[in-house]
Amino acid sequence: MPDTPLWQLSATELSTRLQTGQVSATDAVSSAIARMNDRNPAINAVVNDLSQQAMDDARSLDHTFAASGPVGPLHGIPITIKENIDQQGHPSPNGVPAFNNLIAPADSPFVTNMRKAGAIVIGRTNTPEFSFRGTTTNPLHGRTYNPWNDWASSGGSSGGASSAVMSGMGALAHGNDIGGSLRFPATATGAATVKPGLGRTPAYNPSQQEERGLLAQLMSVQGVIAREVADVRLGLKTAIAYDPLDPWMVPMPFDGPATDGPIKVAFTRNSHGFDMHPAVDQALTTARDALVDAGYDVVEAEPPNARDIGLEGLKALMGETKALLLGVMRQAGSPEFSTYMDTCMEIAPPYEGDDLLKAFARRSGYVRDWQLFLAEYPLVLTPFLLQPIYGWNRDMEGREGAEDIMLKGFYSFAMNYLGLPAGNVPANYNDGLPIGVQVVGRRFREDMILDACEAIEARAGVMANKLFERG
Repeated sequence: MPDTPLWQLSATELSTRLQTGQVSATDAVSSAIARMNDRNPAINAVVNDLSQQAMDDARSLDHTFAASGPVGPLHGIPITIKENIDQQGHPSPNGVPAFNNLIAPADSPFVTNMRKAGAIVIGRTNTPEFSFRGTTTNPLHGRTYNPWNDWASSGGSSGGASSAVMSGMGALAHGNDIGGSLRFPATATGAATVKPGLGRTPAYNPSQQEERGLLAQLMSVQGVIAREVADVRLGLKTAIAYDPLDPWMVPMPFDGPATDGPIKVAFTRNSHGFDMHPAVDQALTTARDALVDAGYDVVEAEPPNARDIGLEGLKALMGETKALLLGVMRQAGSPEFSTYMDTCMEIAPPYEGDDLLKAFARRSGYVRDWQLFLAEYPLVLTPFLLQPIYGWNRDMEGREGAEDIMLKGFYSFAMNYLGLPAGNVPANYNDGLPIGVQVVGRRFREDMILDACEAIEARAGVMANKLFERG
């Protein structure tokens, strides 16, 4: 693709050109910055422009390349970092104006890993207040737009990340996920991602004043959003580098052992009593057929109850949030956000006191049930959202709006509560918007999930190509 602009190349193709010297880091980064300057005013995905430092870093890498070759697998790759993790010398406001003077004293492990591999940060991306919504808007930076359609949500909380990478502002985007914050934005914009499992990617903010709650530690993970599945693999292989700052981190190789014979995939369409849109049903059919044709043994089989597990996890997380964070949220958040939190706690009444401790205990039983199921079926193909992506402010539209995301997003929340890895890839294109499906796998087998997602992508197509055809 000699005439394809550098910002439009996949991260894997751009990496090949950078590693072989066909393209300089300066050229790659300047192309991504030019695209950012062109598209970001309309999208508002990047809220902290780091162009000047990025160009200095690119020129430095070019000097290094001339002397000794590439510094790592991401040499010269332009990336973005979500504004809720630390990057030295920059604020980590988490969508909250009161925190905009919180300047990071050092890089978080994710940033360290990516920069050591040669990635260059061109900007930091938007997130909702406290990264606690299924859409991306806040009083500090405003709303991030979905690049497909102005009325649609960009997803949350990594909506800035997903809209940025799908618009060509960087080849890889950092995001994180405590209840769906990688997968909601990927579904909203047609990107690819995998929520890593517990202990896979290191997390720590040097600016933090105290430790996070236990459930936040168990459920929240750092990850990568990209335009293509192969790019997610490229970025995640770097992101998993061990860092002792994270007490949950397990130093495991990225690629696990090969399996004997066809890989069994459990396939479910179960909407657990909620309506499923025909376009979502078609996406599941496309994904299933793609896996069958790729040699997977796809069997209709019902995994342990995702709806009940998702709701249980939501009530437990709300209980921990009420105990540890709600006071700060009330004090520093907007009045609208405070009302939203009231609605969330009506929908998922928080476990408190002994009930919260009992919920923590029950969690191990749910994990055991899923691990036994995954012992027979190493992968599970599920719906993600039951309807096409919602309007940009849907979760603020009273109880019904919040329920559309919180209650009907149980396939997302359950995987965080269980600590299992879960990929998301588009499998249909309906009425001008992509529709994603979810592939769940065993712990530390993100590689198997990505293999399956690549098979689905090969059938459904790379959605960014449709977006770029529109300009």
